[in-house]
Amino acid sequence: MEKQTILKKIIFWPSKKIILAIPTVLVLGFITGLIIDTSSLKQFILPIAMLMIYPTMIGFKPKEVLNFSHGRLMITIVLLNFIAIPIIAYLLGVGFLLSEPQLFAGLAITALLPTSNMTIAFTMLAKGNVPAAIKSTTTGLLLGSILAPWYLLVMVGQYVPIDILLTLKTISLIILVPLILGIITYSYIIKKHSLEYFQKSIKPYLPVASSWGMILIIFISISMNATRIVSSLNIFLIALLVQAIFYVINYSLAIFFGRKMFNPQDGLTLVFSTALRNLSIAIGLAATAFGPNAALMVSLAFLIQGQAAAWFIKLNERYGLLNKGDLSTKRI
Repeated sequence: MEKQTILKKIIFWPSKKIILAIPTVLVLGFITGLIIDTSSLKQFILPIAMLMIYPTMIGFKPKEVLNFSHGRLMITIVLLNFIAIPIIAYLLGVGFLLSEPQLFAGLAITALLPTSNMTIAFTMLAKGNVPAAIKSTTTGLLLGSILAPWYLLVMVGQYVPIDILLTLKTISLIILVPLILGIITYSYIIKKHSLEYFQKSIKPYLPVASSWGMILIIFISISMNATRIVSSLNIFLIALLVQAIFYVINYSLAIFFGRKMFNPQDGLTLVFSTALRNLSIAIGLAATAFGPNAALMVSLAFLIQGQAAAWFIKLNERYGLLNKGDLSTKRI
C-alpha cells in the first residue's frame, strides 16, 4: 500500500506541483544538454505533443462555440486574443528579437494560441464565471487553430520562412487529430460506462498524462539549447525579459477592460481567457514547425504563466483589482 502511495505521488507530481516541476525540469534538461547531445530526441517531439494534447480533448464540447450566451464578454475576449495581443507580440518581436527569428516565431505562437485548461481551472479557483471560461476556451482553441498559420505568415513571415502547408499539417496533427480522438473516446466512455464514472475514475488522470508530455517536451527543448544558452546568455536573458513584458502588458490590458466593462466574475474570466496562453499546444507547434529555439521561447513562458496567475488571484483578493472604483481606497 505504501509503495502504491509513493508511486501515485510520483505519477501526479508534475500536475500537482507544476510551479515546481517546470523549473526543476528546465534545470535538469539544461545540465543534461551540457553533458550529452540530445538532438536525436527531436524526432519524438511531434508524437509526444499529440499524446500530450489528446487527454485534454477528452470531454471537449465543440457545441459550446454555438452557444451565444455571454456575447459581449466573448466578443471582447476574441478581440483581445486575435487583434490586441498579436499586435503586442509583433511589436515586442520587432523591438527585441529581429536578430533571433526563431525566438520571434516562438513569441508569435505563444500570442496566437489563447486559453487552455488552466483558464478554466484558475477561473474556478478565483470564483469567476466558469461557464463563460469553458466557452472562451473552446472558441479560442478552434479560432486559434484556424488563424495561427496565416497570422504567423503576416507576423514573422519576412523574418523566418513560414511553410503554410507544414504549419497546417502540424496543427492538424497536434490539435485536430487529438480533438477527433478525444470526442470519440469521450462518447465511447459515456456509452460504455457513465458520466459519473468518467468524472471520478478517468478525468482526474487526464491532466497527469498531459503534464508528463509537457515535461518531456520542455526537457528536450531546453537540453537541445543548453550549449547555445551558455554561449549566448544575453539572448536567453533577452528572451526571458520579452516574455515577462508580454505577460505584464497582457495582464494590464485584461485588468483594464475587465474593470471598466464587466462585473468582477466576468472580469476574472476575461483576465484568464486572455492573459493565459495555450502553452501545451504552442510548445508542440513551435518545436515541430520551427525548431528548438522557438520551443525555448515557449518554455520560458511556462516559467511565468502559472506563477503570474497565482499571484494575480492573491492580489485581486487583497486589492480588488477588478472592482470598479478608486484603487487608492482599497486596503494596502
